[in-house]
Amino acid sequence: MSKLKDVREQKNLTQEELSEKSKISVRTIQRIEAGTEPKGHTLRALAKALEIEEASLQDTIITPDTDDEVIPEIIPEVKEEQQPEINYSLIKIINLSSLLFTLLPPLNILVPLLLMFTMKQRNSLARQIISVQMIWTVMAPIVFMLGIFLKPGPKLTLIIMIVIVLSNVFIILRNAAEIDRNKKLYYRLKFSMV
Repeated sequence: MSKLKDVREQKNLTQEELSEKSKISVRTIQRIEAGTEPKGHTLRALAKALEIEEASLQDTIITPDTDDEVIPEIIPEVKEEQQPEINYSLIKIINLSSLLFTLLPPLNILVPLLLMFTMKQRNSLARQIISVQMIWTVMAPIVFMLGIFLKPGPKLTLIIMIVIVLSNVFIILRNAAEIDRNKKLYYRLKFSMV
């Protein structure tokens, strides 16, 4: 029997109750109970929810040797939980959806976010697309305000607005081209805001 299942049943919790308490999906809990060893955030969240030590959920058995040395024996792991499959056509649609709403900044984030969930593309690439749009949405008004404070005149203010909008159009189109060519983003962040 899986260590997680054993502890969960001792605490009289269903998989669904443990999922709610730990914020780990029921499917992940099922995989762990089937033999996948929990790691990182998943391990910490489950141990905290069950109020036990993290080591209690790992399949590492420590056995003493004749020389009183402790040698860990590791039980073979079942395949690690995989990232959701990336459909690059859908990723491109999510990216290009921002293009339609470049002039309406909150929508250039919300529409791709809704598409990410409805198209079931909750992967790092989709999250990066939305993160880039979030950064652009924050930076565009700042650049615009800095331009206004310089008091360049109405013609130059209009040019600043056009340049700001065109910069986002360029970012979206460049990322779309890179998704086609290399299955990655050209403009991306080192972190995700989603």
